[in-house]
Amino acid sequence: MAQGTGSINSDYKDWEWSDDAGERARLLQSPSVETVPKTAESQGNGLGATSALGAVFIVVNAALGAGLLNFPAAFSMAGGVAAGIALQMCMLIFIIGGLVILAYCSQASNERTYQEVVWAVCGKVPGVLCEVAIAVYTFGTCIAFLIIIGDQEDKIIAALVKEPEEAGSSRWYTDRKFTISITAFLLILPLSIPKEIGFQKYASSLSVIGTWYVTAVIIIKYIWPDKELVPVEIPTSPSTWTAVFNAMPTICFGFQCHVSSVPVFNSMKQPEVKTWGAVVTAAMVIALFVYTGTGVCGFLTFGAGVEQDVLMSYPSNDIPVALARAFIILCVLTSYPILHFCGRAVLEGLWLRYTGVTVEEDVVRERRRRLLQTISWFLLTLLLALFIPDIGKVISVIGGLAACFIFVFPGLCLIQAKLSEIQETRAVSWWAQVSYGVFMVTLGAFIFGQTTANAIFVDLTA
Repeated sequence: MAQGTGSINSDYKDWEWSDDAGERARLLQSPSVETVPKTAESQGNGLGATSALGAVFIVVNAALGAGLLNFPAAFSMAGGVAAGIALQMCMLIFIIGGLVILAYCSQASNERTYQEVVWAVCGKVPGVLCEVAIAVYTFGTCIAFLIIIGDQEDKIIAALVKEPEEAGSSRWYTDRKFTISITAFLLILPLSIPKEIGFQKYASSLSVIGTWYVTAVIIIKYIWPDKELVPVEIPTSPSTWTAVFNAMPTICFGFQCHVSSVPVFNSMKQPEVKTWGAVVTAAMVIALFVYTGTGVCGFLTFGAGVEQDVLMSYPSNDIPVALARAFIILCVLTSYPILHFCGRAVLEGLWLRYTGVTVEEDVVRERRRRLLQTISWFLLTLLLALFIPDIGKVISVIGGLAACFIFVFPGLCLIQAKLSEIQETRAVSWWAQVSYGVFMVTLGAFIFGQTTANAIFVDLTA
C-alpha cells in the first residue's frame, strides 16, 4: 500500500479530553509483548525486541484458544467438511487482509494499540464505538470461559465419583453452579485483581501447549475411535442455504487476534508492513491447520450429534480426553484475567477521558476503582455463566462482534487512510484499495447483523 501525504488523525484530539488520561488506554496490549514507551526517538526506528519468528508465535498464541472446542459444531452447522473448509478459506483472505491494514494504519498514525489506531485514523465516534465493542467482546468471552470451566468440570467430576452421566448427581458439591463458583472465587478472582498481569505470559504459553494437545487428542480419537462409539449420520450439505452463515461467528471468534496484533507489530525489531504480511500469513495458516484438524476430525467422529463443546461428546472415563479437559481448564483460567485486564483497561481509559482527570491526579482512587470494576465484572460474568449453560449461545453473540474487529474497523481505517492522502490524481490502486475497504465494511456489517439477529431471535429466545 503506497502511503501518500496527509494528516489522518486531524480530529483524533478534537474532544477536549486529557492527553494523560488517554495514556491509560495504552494498557490494552498483548501481555506476551514487551514494548518500549511511545516516544519521538523510538517511533519508526525498529527498537522492538520481537523477531519475525517470535511475532508468528505470538500471533498464533493470540489466535488459538478455547474457541476451537466449537469448531466441530460449526462444521456441522455449515453442512459438512467441504462447506466448513471452503468458508474458512474464503474468510481467511479477509482476516489476513485486516491484519495487514491495521499494521499499515498503525505505521501511518504512529499509534501502538488497536483502539488508538481507530481513534487516530477514523475519529472520535468510531474510536469510542471500538472501545465499547472491545469491552463488550471481552466481557462476553469471559462468560464463555466460565461456561467452558463448568462443562469440563462436569465430566471430570462424573469420572471421579463414577456416577452414570445420564443421571444427575445428588451431591451438592458436584452441582455445576457450585463447582463453577468455587473455581472462579478461588482461582480467577485473585488473578484478576492485580494492576499488571505480566506474570500471566508464562502460564499463557502453557495454555497454548494445552490447545495443541486437545487438537492432537481429537485427531487421534478420530483415527482410532473407541469401540463403543456408535456410527452417526454425517451431513454433507447444509440444511438451508442460510445455515452456512451460522458457522461464521465461530470462525470469527477463533481467528480474532486483531485487537492484540497492533502491539505485536510495533514490538518487532523491524516493523515493516511487508514483513508483517508474511508473519500473519504464516500465523493464520498454522491456526487454520489447527482449527481445521479439530473441526474436521471432531465433526466426522460425532456427525450431526456433536456437542457445541466437542469435549462434551466424549465419555467421562477417557483418560487422554480427561487430560485435555484439564488443559482447557488451565487455558481459560489464565485467559480470563487477560481478557478482563483488556476490558478493564478500555473502561478505565474511557472513564479518565470523560472525567478529564489525569493519571497522576487519580492515582489515589485508582486502586479503589480497580477493585470495584474487577468485582463487578467478575460477579456479572459469573452470574450469566451460571444461567447460560450453552457455550454456543455466547459464541453466536460475541462471534458476530468479532467480525467488527476483523472486517468493519480495519475496513474503515483503510478507507479513511486512503481518503486522507493528498494526491492530484487517483490511481487504479487507490480505487482498488478503497473498494476493498468498502467491501470489508459491508461484509463485516452483514456478518455482525446476521449472526447477532440469529442469536437474539433464535438462540436466546429458545
